[in-house]
Amino acid sequence: MKVLLVNGSPRAEGCTYTALSEVAAALRAEGASAEIFHIGGKPIQGCTGCGSCHKTGKCVFGGDAVEAALEAARGCDGFVFGSPVYYAAASGQLTAFMNRLFFSSGGLFAHKPGAAVVSCRRAGSTAALDQLNKYMLISQMLLVGSQYWPMVHGNSPDEVRRDLEGMQTMRVLGRNMAWAIKSIQAAGIAPPAPEPRERTNFIR
Repeated sequence: MKVLLVNGSPRAEGCTYTALSEVAAALRAEGASAEIFHIGGKPIQGCTGCGSCHKTGKCVFGGDAVEAALEAARGCDGFVFGSPVYYAAASGQLTAFMNRLFFSSGGLFAHKPGAAVVSCRRAGSTAALDQLNKYMLISQMLLVGSQYWPMVHGNSPDEVRRDLEGMQTMRVLGRNMAWAIKSIQAAGIAPPAPEPRERTNFIR
């Protein structure tokens, strides 16, 4: 049982990391292997929609955090994507990262449990969560929830740790993720067979 937690903050050990660490601790307590993957503080090239990854299986903008994350994701049973809230949205680095990660993944995430976590000083958290959840929903992932929307509040790691409800929400999320993975593995049922893709444009 292996879970990859993506830290989409430019700060390696800031507020987002603090929230993800609480999720990871709960996962480990349930017997899971939990790795926190930091996307780094450097700019990440966005997706240009060239489609090369669908032919070669690799993004043309290789050698960066996206390529490293795809390698780390292979063999994982669940995923948690974390971000600070910037202007009521996920960080710019994580948005570029997610666009390329999911576009070039080749179905790597389908039918696996996933969750989003955001950290904010005050507001904009639900809009950022909605943005991140959409990547998982369109990729046929199974969203894992908690006792409240998965968010923490604070302007520093210490303040986040004092958000007792937020930290509890992270722990519950970790336990729910572990339960979902264990349930899927125990059932031993293959995912639904895919249908040939139909694409309908609204304007001809």
